[in-house]
Amino acid sequence: MFLTYHHSDMKALIQRVSSASVEVEGQIVGQIKKGILVFIGIEKQDELEHANKMINKILSYRVFSDAEGKMNLSVSDINGGVLLVSQFTLAAETNNGTRAGFSTAKSPLEAKNIYNHMVDRAKDLSSNIESGIFAADMKVALVNDGPVTFLLKC
Repeated sequence: MFLTYHHSDMKALIQRVSSASVEVEGQIVGQIKKGILVFIGIEKQDELEHANKMINKILSYRVFSDAEGKMNLSVSDINGGVLLVSQFTLAAETNNGTRAGFSTAKSPLEAKNIYNHMVDRAKDLSSNIESGIFAADMKVALVNDGPVTFLLKC
C-alpha cells in the first residue's frame, strides 16, 4: 500500500500575546490571557492530515522565553492559552497587482470542516483552547507581546 502525500500550504500566523479576544455581534466568543493568537488560512490542497500536523506544530512551537531569555518554551510548556481564528485572507494570492485573489482558498464548507477539526484536535491536546467562529465578522483584540509573530507553514 502506498501513501500519497499531498502538498500543503496551510498557513498559521501565530502571535505571542499578553491577552487576546474575539468578539462576534457584540459578544466575546473567545478570550485568553498569556499565550498565542493563531490565525489559520486553509487552501485547496489542505486536508485533515495537514490540520493535525499544524496543530501539533502550533502547540509545540517555541515562542516563550526560558530562564535565560531564549525562546525555548512552547505555549504547552507554559500552560498558556491558545486562541484559534479562521482567516480566509491568509490564503490570498498577493504576488500580482494590488488586489488579492482567492482562487487558492478551500471552499467555505470544506474549510469550515477542517477548521472545526483543528479546534477539536487542539482541545483534545490542551485544556486552554478558545476559538472564533468560522466565517463570522469577528473583531479581534490583542496585546502582542514582543512583538513576536511567526508565519508557520505545514
